[in-house]
Amino acid sequence: MCDPRSLRNAFGRFATGVTVVTTGGADGPVAITANSFSSVSLDPPLVLWSIGRHSRRFDAFANAAHYAIHVLAQDQTDLCWRFSKSGTDFADLDLSWNAHGVPLLARALARFECCVADRFAAGDHMILLGRVLELETQDGSPLLFAGGKSQAHGAV
Repeated sequence: MCDPRSLRNAFGRFATGVTVVTTGGADGPVAITANSFSSVSLDPPLVLWSIGRHSRRFDAFANAAHYAIHVLAQDQTDLCWRFSKSGTDFADLDLSWNAHGVPLLARALARFECCVADRFAAGDHMILLGRVLELETQDGSPLLFAGGKSQAHGAV
């Protein structure tokens, strides 16, 4: 059996992209930084991400019908750390809103606007499977996360 710290360190050896997931909550917009994002299917268009049950934002996302996943660019490190600490600090951000009341962040490399297709219990997390309703992309280099740190593309 592996201890949690060793397991976390081993997971950290795998570099991932960084996303910020947003939804509209009862008390306003909510966001969380997540690197547990993955494409699932082209037909139908499906993506997944997971959220820890210990998160203060768990209920907002576990109960949301719609959310948006923003793939961050290498110059968006500030958003990565902002939403890893606070789920409600949208001050001074260039926001728009979709028809489902989900806040949309500007300048992401890719944005997937989703409705929940399914939810799965997975240990201390919940996996959210989303059907992509709308998407947007732009050119640029991704922000990466490895070894507990955000890193510009090519610096891993």
